Amino acid sequence: MIIGVLGFQGDIEEHIAATKEALKKLKIDGAVSVVKTADELGEVDALIVPGGESTVIGGLSLFNKSLSVIKERIKNGMPVLGTCAGMILLANRTYDRVVGEKKQPLLGVLNVLVERNSFGRQRESFEADLNVPLLGKQKFKGVFIRAPSVKEASQGVETLAKLDGEVVAVRQGNIVGTCFHPELSGDTRLHEYFVQMIKKH
Repeated sequence: MIIGVLGFQGDIEEHIAATKEALKKLKIDGAVSVVKTADELGEVDALIVPGGESTVIGGLSLFNKSLSVIKERIKNGMPVLGTCAGMILLANRTYDRVVGEKKQPLLGVLNVLVERNSFGRQRESFEADLNVPLLGKQKFKGVFIRAPSVKEASQGVETLAKLDGEVVAVRQGNIVGTCFHPELSGDTRLHEYFVQMIKKH
């Protein structure tokens, strides 16, 4: 099992560490590597699109022609985990709570409308205990940094977690998206869930 972490910008090292720990806990033989190019993307079994700045990640992916490769692979069933900016990139439609509609490159594979900066800017970042039933009864620490939220979800989208009525984690087939940063929580359960998804795939 080879899991790629899209390596343009954002929480790349944190995702690598969390995924390696998840593989270790599950006793699954696998490798985690940084990917940027179309060729590298062709060699992985799954992809993590990290948090960071979605406009930058999308722009660089478009510039080096990897955006279309990622989109094609996801449409063909490759498991993908997008966290914060990564989920924004996966969405069909996005807008910013402050500046409105933004013309940014998107993968457009997740049937959701995402509001950027839904909980405020950097200084309004916070942590919250979330109920995520598929991860068990123990609450999951959600780390929200300039976090988005899901305002609309359509065909095939399952809600995995909410915060104060706002949808903050979803799954649609081979795609998992979170508005928070599981890689910064110190809890590998979400990464373990993703690894098990890949194994089934």
